[in-house]
Amino acid sequence: MGEMEPARKTHMNIVIIGHVDSGKSTTTGHLIYQCGGLEPRLLEKLEAAASQVGKGSFKFAWVLDKLKAERERGITIDISLWKFHTRRFSVTIIDAPGHRDFIKNMLTGTSQADAAVLMVSAAPGEFEAGVSRQGQTREHALLAYTLGVKQLLLCVNKMDLTEPPYSQRRFEEVVRGVSLYLRRIGYSPAAVPCVPVSGWAGENVTLPSAKMPWFKGWKVKRKEGFGKGQTLLEALDSLLPPVRPSNKPLRVPLQDVYKIGGIGTVPAGKIETGILKPGMNISFAPANLSAEVRTIEMHHEPLQVAFPGYNVGFNIKNIAVKNLRRGHVAGNSRSDPPAAAAHFTAQVIILNHPGFIKAGYSPVVDCHTAHVTCQFAELFEKIDRRSGEKLEDNPSVLKSGDSATVRLVPKKPLCVERFFDYPPLGRFAARDLKQTVAVGVIKSVEKKPAGVTRKQAQKAMLIK
Repeated sequence: MGEMEPARKTHMNIVIIGHVDSGKSTTTGHLIYQCGGLEPRLLEKLEAAASQVGKGSFKFAWVLDKLKAERERGITIDISLWKFHTRRFSVTIIDAPGHRDFIKNMLTGTSQADAAVLMVSAAPGEFEAGVSRQGQTREHALLAYTLGVKQLLLCVNKMDLTEPPYSQRRFEEVVRGVSLYLRRIGYSPAAVPCVPVSGWAGENVTLPSAKMPWFKGWKVKRKEGFGKGQTLLEALDSLLPPVRPSNKPLRVPLQDVYKIGGIGTVPAGKIETGILKPGMNISFAPANLSAEVRTIEMHHEPLQVAFPGYNVGFNIKNIAVKNLRRGHVAGNSRSDPPAAAAHFTAQVIILNHPGFIKAGYSPVVDCHTAHVTCQFAELFEKIDRRSGEKLEDNPSVLKSGDSATVRLVPKKPLCVERFFDYPPLGRFAARDLKQTVAVGVIKSVEKKPAGVTRKQAQKAMLIK
């Protein structure tokens, strides 16, 4: 597999989503191990450490759950990034958490992905828990769709735990259940490969499984053509390579900012549009600061040029770590630099809200990697969500199922863009009451004049 020069392979970011304990980390760990992304020595070390704590069955998950806190709780908290090569792609796996309180991290991970693997457990009772109203399987699939992850792959895991083990009936039951609400969300089930696996036993992950002779393989029907195969690895290889807008101005939503001894400030994130090179002068919004890029790294390898889709860390001069944070956006100072939004107009669809939404309602808006409270300042018009026709002007309230054009005002500095110009920075989910209440796309943005924010930035520094 490693014969081909990895630099030439198309880069794919794939997020693994699904209910807690559906086996996301274990299956992904196994996949990376079988694709040669892990040294066997490391695995033996992890196995020894895991069995000491009495969690022997978690060894592949341990590969991903490097954080100490996670080792003790047995759950994935932050978004682990791992890399391996398939026949066609160089894949970065983003393993996103399934626990409710970690949905913020999950959103950050999903907004960086080109495709998603929805992991569903076939074990008795676990599938039902994941798709219940409180379960995360539905919400994760919905968020993936909203955040623009249009390619989905359904992985039915824990086939070794069905009654009887590797049961065809249970697999078909799970696929039917999931396909039903995938269609409701907007995915076409015909274009979603459904693959039965056991992540723990490694069955049907990279090689066809003798334990499931009934499984004749998955088939997909897409506009771009048909695909078929047997294993999870083949299903990943059948994904369509993403189209990357490298001719647009640079946009990098920051996922994290590190302070690295001897190097300095290192922001990290996925390049959504444009190209990043050392020596470039970069502006950060909404902080309104600029700096020169010294070096760029991806997976600990230095780069002379970074293209859209790359998850990179870049070292900058003269900006302290405390002045940048997750959710800020980097762009080229000389070509349409990013700016803070004073307010923006968006078309939203209200998904599930128990009451009525009026002007003044202030949910948390998750857009790219930012999570900022925004106020629905004005409700302009209610529209038919299918045809887009106007139904009424200035509605007084909105309820679940309504679609409307609204003006939103961020309560804290936020950088967003028109969906038409920069799609990844122009779609968002609004969250309240621990659930996604609305999703939307941004039609226009009123940006703050640069001078105002610079003064505010200086004031902020004085206050600190």
